[in-house]
Amino acid sequence: MKILMVCLGNICRSPLAHGVLQHYATQKGLPWEVDSAGTGDWHIGQAPDRRSIAVAQKYGIDISTQRAQWFEPHLFDQFDQILVMDRNNLRDVLAQARNVADKAKVQLFLTEGEVPDPYYDDNLFEPVYRLIADRCEEIVVRF
Repeated sequence: MKILMVCLGNICRSPLAHGVLQHYATQKGLPWEVDSAGTGDWHIGQAPDRRSIAVAQKYGIDISTQRAQWFEPHLFDQFDQILVMDRNNLRDVLAQARNVADKAKVQLFLTEGEVPDPYYDDNLFEPVYRLIADRCEEIVVRF
């Protein structure tokens, strides 16, 4: 299973989801490949936001070596599932789909609602982490 997590800048939400899901999959012995990308290109090559790194470290997960990448159509070929953090990301990723098969790989990360972007509010990083961690647990159990 190859799963790509997508948010806007690939420095807050998707790196957390990437790190948490990879951590849980590894713990369960699942040979999954997890990565992340952003629909915007502002942070390409940068490490995750320091606040995302800190909240992940609090729970024993190191995301500091991740580097932001821009979502491009060739990523449809590399991943089985593409999980996006909000409806804007969903729209942006689907706009790059080349066919029905590409579109079928894309869905919102949460079964209901969206993962809020914590970038402008330090107090959101912990609740966003918990939201992501809970959903990642569900994803790992599902398989």
